Amino acid sequence: MRSRVFDKPTIGWVLYDWANSAFSTTVMAGFFPIFFKQYWNVGVEATVSTFRLGVTNSSASLLVALLAPLLGAVADAGGSRRRFLLTFAALGVAMTATLFVIPRGAWPLACGVYLVAILGFSGANVFYDSLLVTVAPRARADLVSAVGFAFGYLGGGLLFAVNVWMTLAPARFGLDGPDTAVRVSFVTVAAWWAVFSLPLARWVRERPAARAGSSWRRGLGELRQTLAHVRELRWVFVFLLAYWFYIDGVHTIVRMAVDYGLSLGFETRDLVAALLVVQFVGFPSSLVFGRLADRHGPRPLLFAGIAAYVAISAWGYRMAHVWEFYALAAAIGLVQGGVTSLSRSYFSRLVPAERAAQFFGFYNTVGRFSAVLGPILMGWVGYATGNPRASMFAVMALFVLGGALLRAVPETAAAEQT
Repeated sequence: MRSRVFDKPTIGWVLYDWANSAFSTTVMAGFFPIFFKQYWNVGVEATVSTFRLGVTNSSASLLVALLAPLLGAVADAGGSRRRFLLTFAALGVAMTATLFVIPRGAWPLACGVYLVAILGFSGANVFYDSLLVTVAPRARADLVSAVGFAFGYLGGGLLFAVNVWMTLAPARFGLDGPDTAVRVSFVTVAAWWAVFSLPLARWVRERPAARAGSSWRRGLGELRQTLAHVRELRWVFVFLLAYWFYIDGVHTIVRMAVDYGLSLGFETRDLVAALLVVQFVGFPSSLVFGRLADRHGPRPLLFAGIAAYVAISAWGYRMAHVWEFYALAAAIGLVQGGVTSLSRSYFSRLVPAERAAQFFGFYNTVGRFSAVLGPILMGWVGYATGNPRASMFAVMALFVLGGALLRAVPETAAAEQT
């Protein structure tokens, strides 16, 4: 075992969260929903553009969900998690840069490019998450996972702050207007993502496994064995079911919050500023969650985060003033990183290390299938009722169901199954 928790491989792993969070912050949560509604869907009713965005998010998530377990099995068989991560990341980087050239009103093309960008981002995360067992000792997985999320908040927030400045003062950057600034922001995200992926590419190494030519054959065989293993590991299955529900709510809020705020009539500037609040509150709070979990375990903190999300959903339904959006952004920043990072580290304790990528393939499949349901459900409810507020009740129910199922997993489950 390595004598230091944060050696070069661990630092390289953490910096990838710093790298790819630029996409989740500037593109997914920030500028793409705004630009999609106001530039690529100019003149279209808000509920229609929301539905189109929800379908695009859900379709991308469905593709990842279907591919993740097989890709994880192949990567485990070939000792190639890092290589698969970098391949999917390169796809995401290329598609993000391509958003720059899509003209006004071309919403089908924007949907297609964005869908493939999400495929690259989410596919890379299957292998990124599974590398946690390679770079961190199990006893410190909670802390390392939380530090990754914390630096993701910081890195994503720093670039997003620059991108927001570009849109507010485009002339200072030699740009001819806010629209051009947003399009250039997509290019800066692609460059940031690519550059800060290099430490992981250089420093993280895996022990070699099977020959490359046999990886797919072995992967298919091991996937069948892992499916049987998942059924045998009862608490893995129950945890995944709980995770399916509550992470659905988390992903839906991340991807649809700005669109929801626009539907309520809030100004774009306020929504973007609120996203910055999430990022910079999320950085220290993720570190605090990691430290507390290192001492007390992840379960009580997961329950606290899920309960907070129930309250956030209820408040979101009745929200009427822009200051409330800021307050909710701060509340989300307090718990979002903790819930996601501790879910990842808790799951890493439940599964066999030698099949981590396969199990994290299922883990990410569950997460992506939840993102299939959430955005399209939110978009459909708003469209069907003509009232976007009604969709918050569906989001709230997902957190309640997830928390109830997580409670069924005994506190000793991680020790019993590892």
